[in-house]
Amino acid sequence: MDEEYDVIVLGTGLKECIISGLLSVDGLKVLHMDRNDYYGGESSSLNLIKLWKRFKGNDTPPEHLGISKEYNVDMIPKFMMANGALVRVLIHTSVTKYLNFKAVDGSFVYNNGKIHKVPATDVEALKSNLMGLFEKRRARKFFIYVQDYEEEDPKSHEGLDLTKVTTREVISKYGLEDDTVDFIGHALALHRDDSYLDEPAIDTVKRMKLYAESLARFQGGSPYIYPLYGLGELPQAFARLSAVYGGTYMLNKPECKVEFDESGKAYGVTSEGETAKCKKVVCDPSYLPEKVKKVGRVARAICIMKHPIPDTKDSHSVQIILPKKQLKRKSDMYVFCCSYAHNVAPKGKFIAFVSTEAETDKPEIELKPGIDLLGPVEETFFDIYDRYEPINNPEEDCCFLTNSYDASTHFETTVKDVLSLYNKITGKELDLSVDLNAASAAEQEAA
Repeated sequence: MDEEYDVIVLGTGLKECIISGLLSVDGLKVLHMDRNDYYGGESSSLNLIKLWKRFKGNDTPPEHLGISKEYNVDMIPKFMMANGALVRVLIHTSVTKYLNFKAVDGSFVYNNGKIHKVPATDVEALKSNLMGLFEKRRARKFFIYVQDYEEEDPKSHEGLDLTKVTTREVISKYGLEDDTVDFIGHALALHRDDSYLDEPAIDTVKRMKLYAESLARFQGGSPYIYPLYGLGELPQAFARLSAVYGGTYMLNKPECKVEFDESGKAYGVTSEGETAKCKKVVCDPSYLPEKVKKVGRVARAICIMKHPIPDTKDSHSVQIILPKKQLKRKSDMYVFCCSYAHNVAPKGKFIAFVSTEAETDKPEIELKPGIDLLGPVEETFFDIYDRYEPINNPEEDCCFLTNSYDASTHFETTVKDVLSLYNKITGKELDLSVDLNAASAAEQEAA
């Protein structure tokens, strides 16, 4: 271990593994360590016995729940947008060859006490029971504008400069009602609050286009895909990638203490009396708690069921977004459900997660609106964890810290964090203009 590396990465959570893989592909010499004896850190995947031990304190789950090893329960469950940045990163690094994906059946939004399919195109807008007749027509016109919008083609802009005009101004031009704006902003463009309304509309239009293009990709009921056996496969796939490019992985390394010189710059990491030197350190907040601040908490429920979520057209995998306005809350709530169809549970079993930014200390009460949508539940585990963001200046201490995972059930915010970190470490933007058909194996899986 007494060698010199360009970068030492601490923690094998998904973000750290992606960064490690990207830097290895770039030709940097990377050492990747974890104090745990398993991959994944906060974003690990647990079998039933481990899940039971973590939340119930013993390792004897009831027999009626089935075989422990047939469960792969992701601790940070998130779906991937089929044409989104994470899939592009997977193709860019060729990690797709280690993974099999399957399309997610449904994407729904909660509105006025009911679950509705999220309409993403002009045709779907006309069919949607989210809106009345006249509102459907207005929404259809707006969707056509978004579908036809091309940044390079001024003719498609209809006289609006979306880099200057706010989303609120564009929406008012089409006269859309508040409830329509709510599902477009939160379930289609996947914004987590309403600040987007007063920001340039270009970002929201691009997000809506990404949703519609991803939806068209697999002709399924949603724009999302998810790996068979769950996300636990991802950190390991990036570990393999890193190894192919000469990266070194070490699990079960206690302490992992970052060493600093007199000027406060990190120069290495010590574990078991040996110090590996490096130019830069990348890690999750748990390795350098003095360089992060708590910014919030995530409340979540993990539920085991033996049926799909009611009113989701018997979907075996589904995301439901409950916009904050509908619940009179400060933040959205998310429902994520997966089943034996993605090999994350024994035959006949479904796993649902309900998560939100915690506003109280009582997750069982706070998460009730999401849990009530699930129908009968065999087992529920409640959990609250703190969310941290870095407060250090990487230019001064050479330490690059990831943010904690948020409550959302999709990957768009996670990848943003990874790409911004990559930019800070290397000084360059990651080129994500890849051939999306390179994930064609995924397409056959998804069919």
